Amino acid sequence: MKRAFRQEVDERILDRAAALFAQHGYAATSLQALADAVGLSKPGLLHHFPSKEALFEAATAMGREHGRRLFEQVAPLAEGPERDRRAVELLTDLALDRPGLVALGSRAITTMGVEDVALGGGEAYVLDMFALAPGAAAGERAARVIGMLGALVVLSLVAHHTGEKTAWRRHIITTCLDALGVRGKA
Repeated sequence: MKRAFRQEVDERILDRAAALFAQHGYAATSLQALADAVGLSKPGLLHHFPSKEALFEAATAMGREHGRRLFEQVAPLAEGPERDRRAVELLTDLALDRPGLVALGSRAITTMGVEDVALGGGEAYVLDMFALAPGAAAGERAARVIGMLGALVVLSLVAHHTGEKTAWRRHIITTCLDALGVRGKA
């Protein structure tokens, strides 16, 4: 029981830290800002993670692990609308539960490789969920998937900030499916 609680605390710390790294970048995010964001003293934060680098690595590893787990759930499905729908539902639930991880993962798209520290690779799992190879040539499918991911990030962050995650879930899924060209209500 104590270990499960510690893991939940660490995951909440990592999610909040991921949000700050996404917002400011690794270099511009101070250890004090991270401690303040999670409501701990600097020594208290260092009790959980020994350095800013360790915190960043743990956040990216957690994002990668979540991405892997979601991919494993959709991988058995044939490419097409059913797989897209399931992937959107899973990503929406993750985005509503862990907004910091989603923001950090989206930074790979918004910084287009100019960030001073590479991200953890979890974004590749997301692209695989939609059968889109990293670096795929620009085309309608790539534009739809990237547009859907942008909508997912923005809408889930709005839902999180308004405190209306449950009410927004259905609308987020419908919007994302529309962006992919998959018709139907969530």
